[in-house]
Amino acid sequence: MTTKEIAQFILDKVGGESNISNVTHCATRLRLNLKDESIAKTSEINANDDIVSVIQKGGQYQIVIGNKVSQVYDDLQRIRGIKDDASDDASSDGNGEKSKQNFFTIISGIFAPLLSAFAGAGILRGLTLLAVQLGWLSESSGTYQILTVCAMTVFYFLPVLLAYTTARYFKTNVIFAMVIGAALIHPDLIAMMGDMGNGATTSFFGIPVVLMNYSSTVLPIVVAIWLYSYLEKFLKKVIPEGGHLVFVPLFSFLIMIPLTLITIGPVTVWLSNFIASIINGLIESNAVIAGIVVGGGWNALVSVGLHWAVNPIMIQNIAQQGYDYIVPFTFATNFAMMGAAIGVWLKSKQGKSKKFALTTALTIAFSGITEPAIYGVAIPRKRPFVAALIGGAIGGAYLGFNHVTAQAMVFGGLTTLPTFAGGEPGNFTNAVIGLTICVVVSAVLTYLFGFEEPEV
Repeated sequence: MTTKEIAQFILDKVGGESNISNVTHCATRLRLNLKDESIAKTSEINANDDIVSVIQKGGQYQIVIGNKVSQVYDDLQRIRGIKDDASDDASSDGNGEKSKQNFFTIISGIFAPLLSAFAGAGILRGLTLLAVQLGWLSESSGTYQILTVCAMTVFYFLPVLLAYTTARYFKTNVIFAMVIGAALIHPDLIAMMGDMGNGATTSFFGIPVVLMNYSSTVLPIVVAIWLYSYLEKFLKKVIPEGGHLVFVPLFSFLIMIPLTLITIGPVTVWLSNFIASIINGLIESNAVIAGIVVGGGWNALVSVGLHWAVNPIMIQNIAQQGYDYIVPFTFATNFAMMGAAIGVWLKSKQGKSKKFALTTALTIAFSGITEPAIYGVAIPRKRPFVAALIGGAIGGAYLGFNHVTAQAMVFGGLTTLPTFAGGEPGNFTNAVIGLTICVVVSAVLTYLFGFEEPEV
């Protein structure tokens, strides 16, 4: 089926346009808020060969499609006659009815559009560091500096990019939001900190302001634009329509930028650093246990969509420290699931199952996307999923014991292995050994455990 045919099929089976409150998507899933999920013909959707699975979690009807989910989403919106415009209200269905949202759907909606940029920039950063380690490139050369700019720009200007995606999610003016985000990294603001850096103080109409460098930060701009979405609605109510062109942006900037600098920014930076320090401290204090827990349990988080809660911490670590301990554990769980899919491919007697298992393994290897393997291969057969958890835990323990770090935020696959270039001596070698353990253990256990083939 073409993506347009898939979109039409989904629309028909979920109860039509009248049953849809809101639609978003992440890397592999179409996320629908349905007014009545009982109307949806879930069994028929699951039976479609172009759809991996249906998950009903967190007030959402999630349809796992795979890599072409963005095209299906675009076709679905065109069929529905909906233009993706920031003037619409994302929190309602057009009739004033609020759609169901929670922390995880908000985080996924904000960060999903940026994941491909993180992946591309991350691979480029890894390849650049690898070239330095191999002696092909000097850190003092102009080539290295330009490649560094290419790879790190997405992280430096993170407040601007997040302002855009957050504004789109909350359906407020994206240009005004990006101006607010850009204000946080304005050169004059950074210059005001002088030699003292973070913690320098100034004042705004007598109100003390603690200055901080907000480049590469995550939480401040997300909270700021969330609050701004309410301010903009208020301003449009109290300001006559003829004054919207001038006075809405005037009061938006005059209120939100100082408010963010005075309160939102310092508080959220402290909060995000506190959370990150706790997580990083736990990993550094007992990295082996952390590897077992995260490496073994990440697939369980992915299966219910809860992994989005940890992504901002990994992004912040990469942006501010240049490395992260959690990303390697997510690699472990991806490679373990790849091993489980390979085990099913080796053990299965059904031609269609063998072909699909191999396809999902290759999908992980080249794109780092695990959902097709999780929902289409491992969970329906149960034991391969357990084998993947065990393989991820063992490999994760090895990665934790050797303090393996990732130098970029990427999906775990063969093409993103350069993220392990850099770090401590032996970092890349230990990463490869640990991930090989994940694949081999999961594949062998899947083969030995065996499984019952679901009906095809």
